[in-house]
Amino acid sequence: MSFLKNLLNLYQGEEKKEKVIEDILSNISFRGANLWILACAILIASIGLNVNSTAVIIGAMLISPLMGPIVGAGFALATYDFDLFKKTGRSLLIATIVSLLVSFIYFYISPFKDAQSELLARTSPTIYDVLIAFFGGVVGAISLTRQEKGNPIPGVAIATALMPPLCTAGFGLATGNLSYFLGAFYLYSINCFFIGIATFLIIKYLKYTPKNTGNEKLNQRLRYVITSLVILITTPSLYLAYTLFQEKRFHENVAHYITTEFENNGYTIIYKRIRYNASPKTIELAFLDKKFSEEEEKSVQNNLKNFNISNTELIINYGNWYNLDYAIVYFYNVYGKGEISTGKYATLIALFTEQMKKGEPLTVVSPGTQQRNFTHIDDIVSGLLIVGEKGSGDGYGIGSPETYTVLQIAQFFGGEIQMLPERKGNRMTAEVVTQKTEALGWKATRHIKDFIEEMKKYTL
Repeated sequence: MSFLKNLLNLYQGEEKKEKVIEDILSNISFRGANLWILACAILIASIGLNVNSTAVIIGAMLISPLMGPIVGAGFALATYDFDLFKKTGRSLLIATIVSLLVSFIYFYISPFKDAQSELLARTSPTIYDVLIAFFGGVVGAISLTRQEKGNPIPGVAIATALMPPLCTAGFGLATGNLSYFLGAFYLYSINCFFIGIATFLIIKYLKYTPKNTGNEKLNQRLRYVITSLVILITTPSLYLAYTLFQEKRFHENVAHYITTEFENNGYTIIYKRIRYNASPKTIELAFLDKKFSEEEEKSVQNNLKNFNISNTELIINYGNWYNLDYAIVYFYNVYGKGEISTGKYATLIALFTEQMKKGEPLTVVSPGTQQRNFTHIDDIVSGLLIVGEKGSGDGYGIGSPETYTVLQIAQFFGGEIQMLPERKGNRMTAEVVTQKTEALGWKATRHIKDFIEEMKKYTL
């Protein structure tokens, strides 16, 4: 027992408490140099998210001073220092506002507003984010109280990832995407809460002396207030962790269910949507060619309980479920009047048109050889009408047989071309399958080159 106690002893190698307190206090304030460093770190992180560079994002996290007031808040709660808690709260508020403002300005003026994978990864919290924030906070608090700080501090800054969610929230504000803002800020708040809670527990364990005001009644009142604050902060945080754990377990059970009941039986799933927050929860599936009888549907619905999935409705092929005729149609790179020229959903043709109007270079993502089948909206509509009248089932593609690279399209517009860095996951080709639609009598009649020439005449 004594061996285990010595093995887990946190008092060995502990820094003098006075020095720890001094270090904490020195990292709380956001004025002067700290504020400039924070703003630059936020700007670097925003650029990293914009260009989808993990290395740049990591660099921004390493230089960010955001951990200071969060750790300070946890320390203040553990030592019943209400004045320090107010100071750390004020500093954290300033840091948060400045961070949101800097990221908002950057993304607002940046011409590149596509949501990359690094950014999308920060739009909603998971149970893993809670665990990372808590245990990262534990490591950070322990390292802070050591004589030898060692290597954990940079790792904690990277693991707890305070900067990227804040930048993503700024992106949401700049692009008017409320769901991105709320999800990312929610993730940032979770990280702050659990880092603070972890610090609180470590400082309590190491028995730091509570603040003494010299007035015993005031001391008791402060301890009562701060204890109440800790309970108010901890209770919803624990509930949040529990709900995220339940959601994670639900999705894992559903994945196991789908694999066992359908994929292992050779059924090809072409559509899947899982709605956890619905009441009841729903699993919506569509299959390529499998038709389920009423008995089979009841059987797979009843099998949900075997995978610990409760209060959930399985919906298989809306057409079969409601005895409706249906036809599934696929579009290929639609263009025409009314396209969106800015923001997340901007189309290539509209973007080039807008850049041409402004006299700007046409921006082409490297290597420029990405092939697309641009289809006019008139051909899309005529195809929909034909499929709606004559089609049934899946596999109706509506796309032009003409294939052009992105660079060729830019050359059709003319003018200066600016090549942008290559993006991860850039789709180079797309197989256009239109046989079933053409068999119904549909054929593409509009050509992208003619449309661009019309646009050039109209624009210039």
